[in-house]
Formats: sequence, structure tokens, C-alpha cells
Amino acid sequence: MKNISSKTLQDLEFHVVLEQAASHCTTTDGKKAMRNSQTLQSNRKVTDALAHTNEYLWSFSSEFQIPNHGFDPIEKELQLLGIENSTLEKESIRRLAAMPKAINEHIKFFTKLQEHFIKLYTRIQPIPENKIIPQEVDAVLDRFGEVKDNASPDLKNIRREMNSVKGQLNGSFGAALTHYSQLGFLDEIRESVVENRRVLAVRSMYRRKVKGKIMGSSKTGSISYIEPERVLTLSRKLAELETEELEEIQRILKELTDFLRPYLEEFKVYRDYLTHTDVIAGRAKYARQINGLLPIFSRDQELELVDAYHPLLWVSNEARGEKTYPQTIRLHQNNRIIVISGPNAGGKSITLKTIGLLQLMIQAGFLIPVHEKSRICLFDHILTDIGDNQSIDNHLSTYSYRLKNMRGFLRKANEKTLFLIDEFGTGSDPELGGALAESMLEELYARKSYGIITTHYTNLKMLANELPEMTNANMLFDAQSLEPIYQLQLGEAGSSFTFEVAQKNGIPYSLINKAKKKVERGKIRFDKSIAALQKERSNLRKTTDKLREKEVNATQKANKLEDTQDRIQQKLQDFQEMYDTYQRFISLGKKFDNYASNFAKNKKKKQLQDDLMKMVITENLKRQPPKKKQDLKKQKQEQGKKKQVENELLQKAAKIRATKKVQKINEPKESPKPKIDFKLNDRVRIIDSRSVGSIDQIEKGKATVNYGMFTTIVSLEQLEKVG
Repeated sequence: MKNISSKTLQDLEFHVVLEQAASHCTTTDGKKAMRNSQTLQSNRKVTDALAHTNEYLWSFSSEFQIPNHGFDPIEKELQLLGIENSTLEKESIRRLAAMPKAINEHIKFFTKLQEHFIKLYTRIQPIPENKIIPQEVDAVLDRFGEVKDNASPDLKNIRREMNSVKGQLNGSFGAALTHYSQLGFLDEIRESVVENRRVLAVRSMYRRKVKGKIMGSSKTGSISYIEPERVLTLSRKLAELETEELEEIQRILKELTDFLRPYLEEFKVYRDYLTHTDVIAGRAKYARQINGLLPIFSRDQELELVDAYHPLLWVSNEARGEKTYPQTIRLHQNNRIIVISGPNAGGKSITLKTIGLLQLMIQAGFLIPVHEKSRICLFDHILTDIGDNQSIDNHLSTYSYRLKNMRGFLRKANEKTLFLIDEFGTGSDPELGGALAESMLEELYARKSYGIITTHYTNLKMLANELPEMTNANMLFDAQSLEPIYQLQLGEAGSSFTFEVAQKNGIPYSLINKAKKKVERGKIRFDKSIAALQKERSNLRKTTDKLREKEVNATQKANKLEDTQDRIQQKLQDFQEMYDTYQRFISLGKKFDNYASNFAKNKKKKQLQDDLMKMVITENLKRQPPKKKQDLKKQKQEQGKKKQVENELLQKAAKIRATKKVQKINEPKESPKPKIDFKLNDRVRIIDSRSVGSIDQIEKGKATVNYGMFTTIVSLEQLEKVG
């Protein structure tokens, strides 16, 4: 891929995206790097950058939080490290030591979770872990960045002696304070601090009676500030020790700086890694803000953006609480160029900018606000001609500038070029400019380039209708209110609604009618036809929405009726089972009454016992183990499938038996089977089958067998009685 021109970046406002993303970076170097971001120059770099951003974005919603990558600027520190015999300050050393600590945390984190962060782990894999620098620095500096007492034996001794002198000094000053206070020489405030030293607040009339060094006086002169003589000696000794302390600290810092100097190149690697990590984190946070995601990468040269939002418009509308309208558009080998037409203020330009800006963001490693079904590819060139580009510096008119721009288009255009042109051909005589624009569009078409243009020229709309790999499109307009719908409609050109918009804005009808007479009838008829088609499509869209809503309501009602029918069917089934049970009990009762009557007549116990045993055995044989009740909804779902499968199986079984029957005819005849006399309600089954049913109807040698959940018609010869 080639670098995208600065004009294209400016036309599509890519710098605004970078500025918004930079606000999500946490380091100064990261913000600067984000603002200077460019589109990447190879497919691999693009895919790696997108994978880095996508993995970082995933971490926000996962249980694995990536360690902190923040760091303070170290440019000054790196310059000093490059100078021999230089010494870094405590704060500078602390800044440098924080970098390998952050790197070590990242190495530990990504090594442990490399299966979740494959690409981010690959980034840090070449950087070795460094524990020496943190250990050496931590041995000298505490967590507040101050030099520790045990940084060296000399410093430890000096600070121990300093603490001892400070104790003596406080004791001596306290004694002097008590002594002169009892003598009444001190003012009410008793003491103060001058030049970081404790002094007595002596009344000026008694200053000659207090031994010590006068350090100053109050503004009125009523108070003299005196350091007691007993404290002077100790203060001088403390000052000497403080000087020794500073010299020892400076020696320690120089020694530590000399230790860090060989790691100059490593610090640069750490800085670059953490800066790039901050850029990745910034892109991920920006993707979270605009609902960005990683679309599907297509191996073919095609661009399909489904429900695509303009990110800058999304952010501004979200801040104002307004709605943003998505667009869906597709460019592929059989539809490379789209010509968008229609009235002004309908969203043509924003659609153009949405496609271009999202393509730039993808090629710079940003996730984009589209549907996950979207498909993307990469382009070597993205060429734009958007807005009024009149050049005052070069004394060029708008049209001259656009012609110069088109010359650059024709020089770069190829099969991996995406061009975006707003108001193509304008700025000159409509007929002549339209003819030249048509020729240029034909040339871009011949070079297999991909692109989107907006225009009002009829000849360009007609050209798009004639060429097989070019398509007309329009921004939908409400035909009644003449308000834009902000939805792209592929397949037909759009009317400019010139006279309709004029009439809506209060232009007298007489002037509009006069203007119509000045225009060729053919053009008016053509534009009128397009407008009529758009009105018809608008009405059709509304009708479709209403029908879809009615269909949803009808489906919901049908589902409710089906549920009701299932419940009724279950109740009927329960009642049928109850009825059958009662009928069986009534039949048994009648038999038992009959046996009792016979016994009353003949008094034969044995016959009664035999009859009762036969009745019990007969009932046990009739009873079959109860089937497990299945859930009615499951039965309903499986009923259709079961019916279809069993019918197919029965038909196949019938064919197989018919074939066997023919074979048996050819075989030596056996003794004929006795003919069975079937009656209605007989329990039967197909020969070699296990399913048992009852005969509902007999007609012309065939029987209708009811299996409960379905019925089938079978020849009587294929049936046998059961029970």
C-alpha cells in the first residue's frame, strides 16, 4: 500500500479522529504519537494493528486487565545519559527505573495469558526481562524517590550523627528558652524561625542581656530574634554534616547514573514499546466510545459496510442526544462504482465521507462502528475530491482546481484505488462539464477502479444505468414532507426535487411554472419519472413496514391460538382417557353382576371362581404398560416430523413387501393362508411391523388404519389382527 495524501486525510477529517483518540491516551509521548498516526503501508502491519486493538478492547470486558503502561517523559534523561560524567537527579532516576518495572509486569502478564492475547504477546516477546535495574535503584531510592539511609555506609553514619546533633540542638534550645522565659526577657510568642533556624523572640530592651547571634528583628523593632549561644556551635556542626550529606548523595547518584548509562538503548526500546502500547490502548478506548469492532477481512477486492456510522457524527450527536443514521453500501468486482443522486441536504456527502473515513481508520489500525457482518479490503490509493477547493494562493478557480485534482486521479487510478468525488463535474457549463465528467468516469471505470460519486448530472445517471459494473443509487426522500430519510437506496437514480423543494420554500408557483417552460420537456419528463418512482418506492416502503407489522401481530396471535389449541387437546385427551377408564369399569361391573346373578341361581362356586379368574386374566392381558407422558409442546414440535418420517417408512415398507410378494408369486406356491375377515375397530398391524392401530374404514380391499397421531391407508392383505 502507498501513503495516503494529506489532501485525502484533510478532506475526510482524519485528524479529528486522531485528536479524539489522543484524548484517551495517558502519556505525553502516546498523545503525540497518536496525533502523528498515519495509514500503514503493508497488509501485515494493518492486520497486526487491528488485532492489537481488538485484543486490548476485549480485555475491557474480560477478567484479565492489562497492567498499567503509563510513564513520565524521559527525553531529557536519555540525553543526559548520553553525556559522559553527567549525573541524574533523584526524580530522573525514578522515572527511568519505572520503565523496566512496567515492562517486567507486561512480560509476566502476557506470558501467562498468551493464548488469550496472541498478538500482544508477540509484541513483547523480543524484549528481555530486566530485574537488575529495579533492584539497583530500589537499593538506593525509597518509594518516595528519596535516598535511603543505607544507600552507603558513610551516608548512614552521617545521618546518624545528624540525628544526634539535632537532638542536642533541640535540648539546648529548650533549656535557653526556659531560662530566658523565667527571666522575663521573651515576648509573648517566645520563639520563631529565621533562615530555617529556631530563634528566641527577645524583647529589644533585653537583647544585650541574651548571649547569642542576632538573626533579625520585627517590623516594629520591638522584638529581636536571637539564636542562643549554646545552640550556635551545634548549628554550625549540623550545617557541616548537611553539606557532607549532600556530597555523599551526589556521589551515590553519580555512581547510580554510571550504572544506568550502558542501558541507554534498552531505555529507548522500553519507551517505544510503552508509547506504542499507549496508542493501542487509546485506539481501543476510542473503539469502545464509538461502538467500534473488527469486521471480516475479505480475500477478494470488495467493501461491504453494513449499518456503518460516521464516527465524528456519532460522537457529536451522542453529546447532543440526537439520532445518527447508519448507511449500508457494498462495492465488489461486479459493482465497482456507485453514482449517488438526489436532492441537496439528503445525506449524499456524509455517506461519501463515512465510507472514506472508515476505510482510512481501518488502514490506520482503528476499529470501526459497523455491523459485525461487514467485510473490508485494503486499497493502495484513496483519492478524494470533496467540498469547495478553490485555491486563492495558486489563483485557481474551483473548476480549475478540480481538473488539476482529476489529473492526479487519472495518474494513480488502478484496480486497487478507491475514489470519492462529491458533486462530480460541477463548476463549469452543465453540458460541457457533464460531458467531460462522463469521459473521466468512463476512464476510471476502464481502469477497474472502485469509487463512489455524487452528482446531479443526468448523463452520469444514464451512464451508470448502462455500464454493467456501475450502479445508480439515491438518498431516500419523503415525497410528502420533502424531508430527507438519510437512507441510501441502491438500484435507481434519484430526483433532485428541484421544483418541489422550491415550492415548499415559498417560491411563487407562477415563477416555478415559468422555469419549467424554459427547460427541455424531455428533461422535465425524465426528472418527473424519477421523482414518481421515488414516491412510489417511498409509499411501497411504508406499506411494507405496515405489512411486516401486521405479519408480526398475526404470528403472535397464531402462536397464542396454537397454545390454546394444545391445552384444549390435552384436556380432550385427559377426558378420553377418563372416559375409557369409566367404560372399562362399567363393563367389568356388568360382567360381575352377571356372574353374581348366575351364582344366585345355580349356587356353583367353582364356576363363579373360574369366571372370575378368566375375567382377571383377560383384563391383565388387555392391559399394557403405561407409556410415559411426553410434554405436549415437544409432541407438537415432533408430530409433523414423526408423521412425515413414518409415512415415508410405511410407503417404503409397502413397496418392499410388494416386491417380495411378486417374488413369492414366482416361487413354488405354498398352501394358501386362511383369509381373515376384518371389521371396523379391529386392532391390527402391518405384517412385520410393531405399530398397532385400529381400523376406521374398509373400502375396496383397503383399510384406513388410525395410529392415534396419524392415519394411513393399507391393503387388507398387508394387515394382521392383534389380540
